[in-house]
Amino acid sequence: MRDFHTHSNYSDGTFLSRMVRAAEEAGLDGIGVTDHCTVSSREYTKDIRAARGFNLDVTYERRRRAIESLREDADVDIYDAVEMDYDPRDEAEIRHFFERADFDYTIGSVHDIAEMNVQVPSNFENMSDDELDGIVDRYFETLSALVESELFDIAAHPDLIERTPGLRGRATDDHYRRLARTFASSRTVPEINAGRALTDAGIVHPAERFFTILQEYDVPFTVGSDSHSPEQLRRRRDFFDDHLETLDIEPIAPPGFQD
Repeated sequence: MRDFHTHSNYSDGTFLSRMVRAAEEAGLDGIGVTDHCTVSSREYTKDIRAARGFNLDVTYERRRRAIESLREDADVDIYDAVEMDYDPRDEAEIRHFFERADFDYTIGSVHDIAEMNVQVPSNFENMSDDELDGIVDRYFETLSALVESELFDIAAHPDLIERTPGLRGRATDDHYRRLARTFASSRTVPEINAGRALTDAGIVHPAERFFTILQEYDVPFTVGSDSHSPEQLRRRRDFFDDHLETLDIEPIAPPGFQD
C-alpha cells in the first residue's frame, strides 16, 4: 500500500517529519508528499496564493533537502511530488516550473472556477440552477483540459464538486463519459481520493457512478488519502484496506514514476 497524495507543513499540512512517522506507523510502503502549489502571473491567483500561503515554487528545494534527510532513517519510501492548481491559462508557467523542479511525479487539481473555490458552499448560494449547471460544465471542461495537457501524472479528486451542496449531483453521465474518454487517451490517471471519506458526507472520489463509467473505459487509478495530519493518514489507510477490497481493483503507481 502506497499513499500518493498527502500534505505537509510546506503547504497546509502537519510537519513533514510527523507525516512520515505516521506513514511508518500505518505500515505504508510509500508516502507521496504532494504539497499544494500555484504558479501564475494572474492577479486573482496571486491574491489566492498570498491568502493560502502556497509557496512550494519557492520552498521546494528546502523541502527536498528535508525529504532527503528523512530518507536516511525512514522505514517508508518518501516521494518528492506536488499538487499543482491548474488553469489552462497557466500551462506555460506550470510546464516551465516542472522542468526546473523535476519532481518524482505531479498531481494536477482544479479548485477554482470563475474565480471561486468550488469547495466553498457560500460561493453558490444565490445562483440559479442554470448558473450552477454552468459552473459544473466549466469544471469538467477545465478538468478535461488538465488531462489533455499531459502535464500531470495524476488528476486529483476528479469530481471535487461533489463536496459542495449547491453543486453536488449536477454532474451528468455525459460529463462523466466525456471525461472518461479523455482519461482513456491520456497518460494522466485519476486517483481514488479519501479526503472526505470519513466525514458525515462519506464522499469518496470518484463517486460510484463516475467510478463505474471510468471502469467501462478501462481507466486505471492511483490511491491518495489527501491527508493533512498524521491521524487522518492512519485512519484513511485503514479505510483504504476495506474500500479497495470492495472495488476489486489493483491501483497503479503514477505513470512514468520510478521509485
